[in-house]
Amino acid sequence: MKYVGERPDIYSKILAEQSAIAATKQPGDFLVWDDMQKMKYSWNTVSEVMRFTPPLQGTFRTVLKDFTYAGYNIPKGWKVFWTVSTTNKNPAYFRDPEKLDPTRYEEGDGNGSSPPPFALVPFGGGPRMCPGKEYARFAILTFLHNVVKRYKWEVLLPNEKILDGMMPTPHNGIPVLLQLH
Repeated sequence: MKYVGERPDIYSKILAEQSAIAATKQPGDFLVWDDMQKMKYSWNTVSEVMRFTPPLQGTFRTVLKDFTYAGYNIPKGWKVFWTVSTTNKNPAYFRDPEKLDPTRYEEGDGNGSSPPPFALVPFGGGPRMCPGKEYARFAILTFLHNVVKRYKWEVLLPNEKILDGMMPTPHNGIPVLLQLH
């Protein structure tokens, strides 16, 4: 809500995509899996928001073999903490990483901005992939669909600080002004 509310250009594109999907529905029809597949820009926006403010700040991993990093010897068996932001804000993986840009996930965008595989892992990857990823995607996109097609919103504290910690928390709860379409 925060980032989309601060960017009318992004909101307009999401609204257009969601309106096109809603136009195919009869009153009382629910969203179905095929509708989710059509929400490409909306999901790209959600992905970009999760890159900007990850739902978790990192995770512990067990070192499988001794290695040296930045002059420090890290022995096998130690627990290390991987921070998400070191990847999510790394210009080697994300062009202009401080810019909120949902188009960076478009396949074959031609400008080289698509991140490499496993650079963005809000749901993990490989054998540690969250088993609820698709359910979460469905829930997030359903929420977004229903809110965007009914409301326009204004973020009342656009410079509100997001507090760091294991879970990102807005200092004042992100107050918004909702307006019916």
